[in-house]
Amino acid sequence: MASKPGILTNWPWKPLGSSKFVILSPWIGHSIYTFIWGERDPAYHIIFPFILIRMLHNQIWISVSRYQTGIGKGRIVDKGLEFEQVDRETDWDDQILFTALLLCIGHKIFPMASNLPWWRTDGVILTTILHAGPVEFLYYWLHRALHHHYLYSRYHSHHHSSIVTEPITSVAHPFAEHLTYFTLFAIPMFTTLVTKRSSMVALYGYIFYIDFMNNMGHCNFEFFSKKIMSTFPLLKYLSYTPSYHSLHHTKFRCNYSLFMPIYDYIYGTVDKSTHVTYEASLKRPKESPDVVHLTHLTTLNSIYQLRLGFASLASKPQTSKWYLNLMWPFTMCYMLMTWISGRAFVLESNTFNDLKLQCWLIPRFKAQYFSKRQSISLNNLIEETIVEAELNGAKVISLGLLNQKQELNSHCEFYIRKFPRLKIKVVDGSSLAAAIVMNNIPKGTNEVLLRGKFNKVALAIVNALCKKNIKVAVLYKDEFKELEQRVIVSKGSLALSPINTPKIWLVGDEWDEYEQMKAPTSSLFIPFSHFPPKKMREDCFYHYTPSMITPITFMNSHSCENWLPRRVMSAWRIAGIIHALERWNVHECGYTILSLEKVWEASIRHGFQPLKTLTHQS
Repeated sequence: MASKPGILTNWPWKPLGSSKFVILSPWIGHSIYTFIWGERDPAYHIIFPFILIRMLHNQIWISVSRYQTGIGKGRIVDKGLEFEQVDRETDWDDQILFTALLLCIGHKIFPMASNLPWWRTDGVILTTILHAGPVEFLYYWLHRALHHHYLYSRYHSHHHSSIVTEPITSVAHPFAEHLTYFTLFAIPMFTTLVTKRSSMVALYGYIFYIDFMNNMGHCNFEFFSKKIMSTFPLLKYLSYTPSYHSLHHTKFRCNYSLFMPIYDYIYGTVDKSTHVTYEASLKRPKESPDVVHLTHLTTLNSIYQLRLGFASLASKPQTSKWYLNLMWPFTMCYMLMTWISGRAFVLESNTFNDLKLQCWLIPRFKAQYFSKRQSISLNNLIEETIVEAELNGAKVISLGLLNQKQELNSHCEFYIRKFPRLKIKVVDGSSLAAAIVMNNIPKGTNEVLLRGKFNKVALAIVNALCKKNIKVAVLYKDEFKELEQRVIVSKGSLALSPINTPKIWLVGDEWDEYEQMKAPTSSLFIPFSHFPPKKMREDCFYHYTPSMITPITFMNSHSCENWLPRRVMSAWRIAGIIHALERWNVHECGYTILSLEKVWEASIRHGFQPLKTLTHQS
């Protein structure tokens, strides 16, 4: 929001929240009715499909821009993107709703807006002339006026709060600004209508052109090649580039033009570093990470909650959304693509203490990791990703989620023995995960109940608990015997316990979650697995999966890691960062476990903080 919000800052439908599109329901109903039983008018019936096309177009730009800035090639501004900006720009679809409303109303008010031809050459030419002339000229001077301190503080500062731009930054303006912009853009549309030269292409093509240029100018990566600019030297006057407009957001008092820089050249407001910035951005190579974290998809709908998916969903902890089920055609297409695609790709990039960090995504879903037919291909895929990370200069690769599944983890250890000259260190993060669980157990606890599969993390926790003389209880004799064989314990450290006695539960994978219904009131469930347990009790407490709060110097944090809160990172991801910072020259995978005290102390020393918050079902 602007520093001193003026009148008409908020959109009229702001109180409706996410239900704002219900405003269009009367027109949508009428459009469907007339399309089936009435006279079909393409100019009217295309309005609502055009809404979806514009949303898809914007989303493609968002995904491509975030991917491109993640790998670093052609990136213009290096400053990090943060959650505050994502929240500020989350209502980017307001202007699409606004345009749809005006098109519907205009169709009813102006008879000449009905039954438009698909193409009229004179209308397209007139639209082009009117945009290049009155629209661009008036916008230039309006934009300069908006930078006057009075209007800037009340309106335009909202837009300029975003130093690092994303495609949707282009439409992050107060309602009053959008009114003035639409008035300008209406000049070509209205003129062609009243002169009866309008057409479907002239009207809807012009709106699409505005969307395209807005998204392109704010995408924060340069892709106009030198060859294009040298072949068409006049292009620098007729079309801005992403680097050209980025200078307006970093220096404010320059490069005011809408899409055509000619007016900046005429009035002398082109920044002197425009060409240098353009060339420097083009020369920007693909970034070499120091640490790579390897993750994968979870549920089918998780593709929309990634950083490259819906920005507003990615900025919140992952939860089930009913409307994502309506996206099943896209979901199915993506799932088919995952069977074909064979490479991990960059999902996110961050910086911390001079380290360049990247998160890579293996395009596989959780269910595929449990398929025996997929095990060989997954092993090979992880092998190839480790090699690729090393070739890209990474010093450490950490394994997240099911990439460290026992079978895959053992294969990684075999692969490391097979290639002893491998420089990159493979880290599964089990030591830090166990250390975090140990520090989540309340002080004064003398007994815990262990539930779930006895994996590497569970066994490390049991050993640490026994050293502290905290009794570890299990429910069944076969579990008791298994622990006696697999851990070093003193007499009396392990016990069989009734299910309704212990109040501290350590829970992992493959346990019967309905057992929690028999737990005593106010029991605390502390997961040691990657995936959180289902919260079935309103009178009990549930801790997050092993994780810590990131330091404030951890940059470019604008998406949540799966179900974790903002600026909270999983133990398995942190472990790779700590490994690189401490320069530990050892792998942590297979059966290797590091000192829990050592990794915990290093994490605290580097600024990661314990996550004390407990989540409650209610």
